[in-house]
Amino acid sequence: MPLPKGMLLCLGILMMVVGGVMALVVGMPNKSAPLFGVGLILGLGGVVLLISGLCMAMKNLQAAVPGHFLLHPRTGRRFSPQQALAIQRRLDRIRREMSEDSVISRAPEPEPPLPSTPPPWTMEPPPSYDTVMKSQEHSEQL
Repeated sequence: MPLPKGMLLCLGILMMVVGGVMALVVGMPNKSAPLFGVGLILGLGGVVLLISGLCMAMKNLQAAVPGHFLLHPRTGRRFSPQQALAIQRRLDRIRREMSEDSVISRAPEPEPPLPSTPPPWTMEPPPSYDTVMKSQEHSEQL
């Protein structure tokens, strides 16, 4: 069974302090090399325990309420599990209604059929090109 994160943090700090004291105070060069090595190992073990305890604490902070990031309020506090469940149900209901609306969308109204023959031309035909050019030349000369 793994140790709780608080116990890991305390044990890591304790081992770092004891290892540091043994390595610096007791471990004088040429007199007691084994105690210096033991102090160094204790200090490094304490660092490892401290880091693993911090990692566990950070992991537990992120997994408080599973779900989408929109289910977390911007105030910094988290919704209670009941609130998160109610919000999730409401979002699901809205999604269902939206999908039903898209499935039952109205078919486009058919355009009225075009008549088989065009309506009769009621206007007089436009003047010919020559007539227009002659009238322009006539207006420029005046």
